[in-house]
Amino acid sequence: MPVVVVESPAKAKTINKYLGAGYTVLASYGHVRDLPAKDGSVDPGHDFTMTWEVAADSRKHVRAIAEALKTDDVLILATDPDREGEAISWHLQEALAPTIRKGKQVSRVTFNAITKSAVTEAMKQPRQVDQALVDAYLARRALDYLVGFTLSPVLWRKLPGAKSAGRVQSVCLRLIVDREMEIEAFRAREYWTVAANLVTPRGQEFEARLTVLGGRKLDKYDIPTAAAAELAVQAVTARSLTVKSVEARPASRNPYPPFMTSTLQQEASRKFGMGAKQCMGAAQRLYEAGHITYMRTDGIDMAPEAVMAARDEIKRRFGTAYVPESPRMYKNKARNAQEAHECIRPTDMQASPDSLKLEPDQRKLYDLIWKRTIASQMSAARMERTTVDLASADAQVELRATGQVVLFDGFLKVYEEGRDDEDEDEGRLPQILQGEPAEKRGITPEQHFTQPPPRYTEATLVKRMEELGIGRPSTYASILTTIQDRDYVRKDKNRLIPEDKGRLVTAFLSNYFRRYVEYDFTADLESQLDDVSAGERDYKEVLARFWRDFSAAIAETADLRIGEVLEKIDEFLGPHLYPPRADGSDPRLCQVCGTGRLHLKTARSGGAFIGCGNYPECRYTRPISVSGDDGAAGFPDGQVLGQDENGLPVTLRNGRFGPYVQRGEATAEHPKPPRASLPKGWTPESLTLERALMLLNLPRRIGPHPADGQMVEAAIGRFGPYVKHGATYANLADAEEVFTIGMNRAVEVIAQKTARGRGTAAAAQPLRDLGTHPDGGVVQVMPGRYGPYVKWAKVNATLPKDLSPDTVTLDEALALIAEKAGKGGKAKAPRKAAAKPAAKAAGAKTAAAKKPAARKAAAAKAAPKAAKA
Repeated sequence: MPVVVVESPAKAKTINKYLGAGYTVLASYGHVRDLPAKDGSVDPGHDFTMTWEVAADSRKHVRAIAEALKTDDVLILATDPDREGEAISWHLQEALAPTIRKGKQVSRVTFNAITKSAVTEAMKQPRQVDQALVDAYLARRALDYLVGFTLSPVLWRKLPGAKSAGRVQSVCLRLIVDREMEIEAFRAREYWTVAANLVTPRGQEFEARLTVLGGRKLDKYDIPTAAAAELAVQAVTARSLTVKSVEARPASRNPYPPFMTSTLQQEASRKFGMGAKQCMGAAQRLYEAGHITYMRTDGIDMAPEAVMAARDEIKRRFGTAYVPESPRMYKNKARNAQEAHECIRPTDMQASPDSLKLEPDQRKLYDLIWKRTIASQMSAARMERTTVDLASADAQVELRATGQVVLFDGFLKVYEEGRDDEDEDEGRLPQILQGEPAEKRGITPEQHFTQPPPRYTEATLVKRMEELGIGRPSTYASILTTIQDRDYVRKDKNRLIPEDKGRLVTAFLSNYFRRYVEYDFTADLESQLDDVSAGERDYKEVLARFWRDFSAAIAETADLRIGEVLEKIDEFLGPHLYPPRADGSDPRLCQVCGTGRLHLKTARSGGAFIGCGNYPECRYTRPISVSGDDGAAGFPDGQVLGQDENGLPVTLRNGRFGPYVQRGEATAEHPKPPRASLPKGWTPESLTLERALMLLNLPRRIGPHPADGQMVEAAIGRFGPYVKHGATYANLADAEEVFTIGMNRAVEVIAQKTARGRGTAAAAQPLRDLGTHPDGGVVQVMPGRYGPYVKWAKVNATLPKDLSPDTVTLDEALALIAEKAGKGGKAKAPRKAAAKPAAKAAGAKTAAAKKPAARKAAAAKAAPKAAKA
């Protein structure tokens, strides 16, 4: 009986159902081998020999497959149809070599969708493992290892607080940092437009914009001031307008091609705010359930039978007018699409989103995929674009109105792609005839300012990386996750903002390893790796050429001192760290002491800040960057709010941990004057002297406790606002309550805390019950001090930033719990009936693949792919 190996138990269960009792279907749980996380796993001195190790969690899975092969003579490797899947098959073949040598037959099959027809057809077309794809994987894995294990230690030694660098990750980070520096360097330019509200002889209103003034066509900046705009308004007001021309042009819009990995991630981000990791997790579950084709692909063509099925479904749902005369064919623009070649589409075109029982994230994503696929085979939308020009008799003034009418909606009936930057839609114009007059109802000047380039979202960053040829579709999610997990970048309102650590790492690499963060160099290396996967280049030649120059660049940094590195980075970032001042004074001169010069410094925490060279006499500090969204950008550091009752100045300042208030100045006798950070919800712009003194005078004495006479106080601490009585601390919900709480309320809060047990918190109530774990026991979403987490038995797994406690599904929770249990030892399941027996076809041979580990599929599959970053 043939042994079929796939990556995940969910996939194994589905395929076992299709193949029947004549096959034993087992799961490898992702990669079974990897490079040990230690120096020397790739040896450039010995022809880039790579030392592989079977992971501890994978040993039992390899043993289960080996046991099955003792009685079965055929091994079929049915891992995913991309380069990573090919690598997993190769690793399995190598790890099982002792068993396979005993005359066993080994073959490789691939299918783009987990459907009965696709799986059974694939079994009829076995082949051997594609060594070219394996070589491309080996090259990427070796490059990522060599960069990570060689460059990261340089960062640790030369740039305190830096965590690591990566071959593609560092280039992605540079994109975000470069964009932020563009925004900071941007200077807005003022310009004006003039619009007129006009009326036809039939009383219908429409709007037109001034395009010609003084007989000359206007450019964007030709009306630069309010005075110039007023003159333009007067020029239009003083003249009668007549319709000069009316031009109506037919136009059409063709549908978008079906999804590939990168476009799916972009659209899920635009429409649902899904991060790339969340999107791919939902897509993985849809694929394993057999609802969609393989989701890691840079192909956009569709199988002929799928095209015909889509056309039939369009005709059935919308009628023959929506079906084009001939099928639409889409060709991939990529020179070498090394991933699975078909687009991401539903496996059954008749399975509409409302006909399937899916979790919320999966439902939204499937709806998106289904609509995009159906729309891609629909008729074009037909419309009419109308342009109306109106002019004065002397031709000194001319205005233009534009509009658009949809004559036939075509594919727009089903789907319209989201936009990264919304434009104003053109409205429909009333009936306007050439030569007729237009009455003026109002003429309005409008002020505008040029806008800086927008910060990247995950969607626009993926799009930009794809345009530059950096990375590949299967790696984008892991790259974006890595730079956020390492605190190089934070996501705020779906925009990616570089942290200070990210800026410093980028500045360091740009100065000392410039070539390796250049976009063209990284894209060219990707092209070379594509050549390897196509069998056109030897992967060890690629490694040797890269290593020769890279190791030399590493050697050049051996004698660098930290002070020298900071000085170089300080100089490199100078234009952005010390922008010109309005008064023309030296941007590096300390505004507090007036004599010290500002320099870049690093903190023990790993962050960076700007500090005065006269430290410790002058303790002025500020962050290296203050964005317009931070609220702290609008006030000058050291702003004097007033004086306290003793005549000491109270100032508002900005430190490396955010805005704070300070009483007095640092002196030799008092090097640390009283300070207080602004609590959450307080903005620098709204701060007054009175509120600053309220902060500086904390803790606030409420009065003696009626029971024992001990003083009750209110204050703001590390974990937020609280009231204190003796050794009892009781948290308050709002910082404002610290300044208003009275004795009755304070006694009540303290009593509630005491009733729960001295020094202990109340038992947290679950936010949601997700369902029952396969081994028994409820799985819950819980609130925590450091964020929400999922809980089962004694296993607590923190929710990632891109998973909301309101939308997390049971499957996602089980994957997190399995991953957490794998890291910290096996969780002890609640006492319950024995776990469900393994799949019928697997029989006793699948006993090693126990049910508790079954839910590790998503995590185990994602982990090896994340290593590509």
